[in-house]
Order: sequence, then C-alpha cells, then structure tokens
Amino acid sequence: MRSFSLSSLLRQYRPRRLRTRILLAVVLLSVPPLIILGYISFNISKNTIVHNHLDNNKNNLQTASEVADLLFRNVINMHRLILANDQLRDELKASAADESHVLDVRTANRLQNLVVRNLIDTRHIDSICLFDRGFHSVCYGSMEANAGIYDDETSRSMIGQTDWYKRAEAASGKEVFFSYNVLQSLNAGGTGTSFSSVKLLRDPASFRVIGLLIINLKKTIFEQAMGDDGDFIVLDTTGEQTRSVYAQNDSITQMIDREVGEEGVLRELHQHGYLTVGYRNATTNWTFLHIVKAKVLLQDSNRIGTVTTLIAGFIALIAIILSLFVSGSITRPLLQLKKMMVDWSKGSGASVQVISFEEDEVGAIGETFRKISSENKQLNERLIHSQLKEREAELRTLQAQIKPHFLYNTLDSIYWMAILQNNADIAKMTVALSESFKISLNKGKETIPVFKELQHIEHYMTIQNLRYKSRFRYIVDVEQGLMSIEILKLILQPLVENAIYHGLEPKLGEGSIRLTGRMEEGTAIFTVEDDGVGMEDVQVTENGYGLVNVRERILLYYGHRSSLTVKSEPGEGTVVEIRFRPNEIREG
Repeated sequence: MRSFSLSSLLRQYRPRRLRTRILLAVVLLSVPPLIILGYISFNISKNTIVHNHLDNNKNNLQTASEVADLLFRNVINMHRLILANDQLRDELKASAADESHVLDVRTANRLQNLVVRNLIDTRHIDSICLFDRGFHSVCYGSMEANAGIYDDETSRSMIGQTDWYKRAEAASGKEVFFSYNVLQSLNAGGTGTSFSSVKLLRDPASFRVIGLLIINLKKTIFEQAMGDDGDFIVLDTTGEQTRSVYAQNDSITQMIDREVGEEGVLRELHQHGYLTVGYRNATTNWTFLHIVKAKVLLQDSNRIGTVTTLIAGFIALIAIILSLFVSGSITRPLLQLKKMMVDWSKGSGASVQVISFEEDEVGAIGETFRKISSENKQLNERLIHSQLKEREAELRTLQAQIKPHFLYNTLDSIYWMAILQNNADIAKMTVALSESFKISLNKGKETIPVFKELQHIEHYMTIQNLRYKSRFRYIVDVEQGLMSIEILKLILQPLVENAIYHGLEPKLGEGSIRLTGRMEEGTAIFTVEDDGVGMEDVQVTENGYGLVNVRERILLYYGHRSSLTVKSEPGEGTVVEIRFRPNEIREG
C-alpha cells in the first residue's frame, strides 16, 4: 500500500498560488496566537475570580459560623442553667414522682425569671418550652408561645414516639439541634421561621429522665452572614434526609430538600450553574454554604473574552489587508520573471531583453537569468558543434572494429584445431569466449534478458577456472521471475570480474562467488558476494574503473533512484550490491 507522509499531505493541499500562501501564512501567524492568548487570559481571569471568590467567602462563612457558635453556646448554657436551677429541678422531680403534680404558672414564672436574669440578648429566641416527664409544658417567649401541636392531651402522648425525641434520648443528655421547629409539625420541613434545640433533662443524682427542654431559635440569626453577590444556605446533613435550615431563596430550598446527602445537594447546585463554597459548623455539624451563579460571578472574565475576540478579529482583518499589499509587491515581479522564463522555454527570447526589474532580490534573479540565457545560447551552439565531432569519432571507431562474423569464424577455426589436437581445455575456452562475444555484442542492443547476462557470467567463469585450475566456485541464486526481465547489459559481469581480481586471486586456495537476485516492490536487487581477502579501504575499489563504469551506466540509464554500494572487511570478503528499477528507463 502507498504510504503518505505529512510533507506529502501538505504538498497535496497547499495553495498553488504564492500570493495565497503568503496571505494564509500571515493569517496563521497572527490570528491563532491571538486566539490562544485570549483563551489563556480568559481562563486565568476566570480562575483568579473563582479562586478569590472561594477564599473570601470561605473566610466569611467561617466568621458567620463562629458568630452562630456564640449563640449556640449561649443556648447550651441556658439548657444547663435551667437544669442546674434547684427549684425547677425539684418541680420536675416532683412531677416525675407524682403524675398528679403538673407544671403550673409558678413554674412558668420561675422559668421566665431565670431566662430574663441570665440572658442579655433574647432577640433570636423565639420560645422556650419546659416539659415534665408526662410532657406537660410551660413556655416562655412570644405572645403565642406554647407547646404547638403538642398542646393538647391527645398529641402530647405522641412526643415519645417522634424522631426528634428519640434522637434527643439517644444523645445521652447532650443538646441536639434540629433544622426545624419540632413543636410546629410532625413532618417538619425547612420552610418555618425557627428551629429547635432539644435537651433531655435527667436527675444528676439518679440519672433518671425528669423532663424535656426545647429552645426554639429564630432563623434571623443567619442574616448577618448574608452577602450581596450570592445566596447563603445552611444545610442539615446529620439526618437521613438533607434539610435546609436557612436559605435566602425559596427556589433553592425546594431544590435542596428533594436531594439526599450533601454530595447530592452540591451536584444539583452545580448542575444549575452555581459555584459553591462550604464550611462545617463545629457545634451543630451543619454545613454553611455560599452559592453564586457562575455566569454572574464571571461577567468580568466573559467581557475579557468578548473584547479579546473582537481584537483578534480586527487584527485578522488588518493582517489580511496588509498581506494583500505585501503579497502583491512580492508576487508581481515573480510573475514577470515567470513570464520571461516561459517565453524563453518556448524559444522566444524577445521578452528576456524587454522586461525590466527593480533593484531587489527578485531583480537580481531576473538579471542573473538573463545572463544565463545568453550564455546558454552560446553553449548550445558549442554543444551542437561538439556532437558533430563526436559522431565523426564514433564512425571512425566503428570502422576500426573487427567485424563480428570474421571474429566468430576465427574462433571456430581455433575450436576445430583444438579438437583435432585433442586439447579439450582450449576447445572449451574457445567456445566460452565465442559465446561471451555473442552475448556482449547482442546485435547492437543496449539491454539484455537477465538469463543471458547470467550465461555471459558462466562463460566468463569457465574461462577463469581454466586459467586458475578450477579455484573458483560460482553459485547463482536468482528469482525465476527476474530471468526474463530486460536489464542493461554488462552490469553484473564486471562485478564478478572485480570479485575475482580483487578478492579471490590474492587469496590462497579456493574461493567462492555468490550472485543473488530478487525483486522488492518494483526494485531489482543484485548482490555479488565473495569470501576473498576483503579490503580496508573500500573507496579504492569503488573508484576503480570497473565499478565506476557500472555505477555511471546505471545512474544514466535508470536514474537517481538506482545505486551501487560496496561493503568489505579484511579477511572476510566483499559484498557489492546494485539496485535499480527496470521499468524506469531514462529517455535519451
């Protein structure tokens, strides 16, 4: 299969006109860097804005959480203060011991006095309700402060079965914060205006449950953590379902309350295009979140991206206009030079002398071409004269050659004289020499089939083995498909001759020559390898008359893709390889 490199692909699709290439080059050198620069600056500004937003709001959330912790600790202290009051504790213990003894107005007054005396700031407290063991209650706070949905005898008995009561019971006397007001709804959600802190009261002496204290806090305590550039959310993820304790936006509340777990909430917010930063409150283990729409936060960076795009477009337009002027000034004299060359190639030399050039690089090329064309005209005249002389020399050479039939008749006479004298070696050598001459002459043709070239080598080896008393072993390994292919005659025999005189003749004893031939992807490869003395300086052999002649002939006949290479090591022999494409015969 044909393989395409990157360079060939670029050559295939590049514009043919030089002016178009210059225009394309200017645009590619100006616009992509601007786009990349704009993209990088946009991302840097976006990341900087997001990073600063996260850092600033994380600090704000930490401050808001610490402020909330102060109130939460006051609530915890209130729980412990009420339990530590002897009168309230005695009443709760009495109510636990005697079901007929219930909390009354005196208990409510004591609770109110205790709260008023010990709490400096009560603006965030919605109500405080104290329950005895039978869940009878007294409340302090707003005008409608009461036990809520547990204010009657029927619902009061259900307190012990509620989830919030079980969680308070499992807390082993610790205060438990809930994201909703436990006295308002059995299925409380995050839509109310207050949330509860619940503590199960136990007798310090017997550790027996004597009552229940619920402090309801207003959600206004979180307003101090609000910001103007986003929404503030408090999440309760301590239960089975995620609840919003506080959210400035009701739609955010609805979005959050249908998710499970903090990861689900964050994933939902991110899908709706919000950026989030959170901080976990140490007292309640709630998550304080600050969210803001990414498109609102990144308005400045988006403006940078828009401005960069407009600048890139403007510069691209300027680059195109300038490149049109520049490419025109470059290509105009080149087109004149092209016209002059085309006219000269067609034999019309008039434009060569008429066209004028400016004094620049293209002008220098034009003047040089004008000078070369003039010199070329003189050289053509000299070449025609030398060709005539060469033809005359060839005719004289042909006349001086021995006619082939006279040579064959003479060799035939020598052969029969050797037969009559019973000299088989001379007869054999005469036949080999005669056949060798026939193949060499080849009726005047320049090409010869491979099998005849191999026959020529065999005749040559016969003569050499007769001279050197059969010292040389000749091995042929040529693919059958090559045998009928026409190749330039006398390109393999000189290689074998070179192997004998430079490799095997100086060697003591016998030697062998291997000639191999194969075809690879349209290229004929012939190798002549000997096990002779080898050589240290390969260039001496490469520059010898025989190999130089073969190399020049295949280069002239088969073109630059043909080659002749020599490899040799002293004492190990020599390998000569030639490569050429039999179908690529040069004309002329």
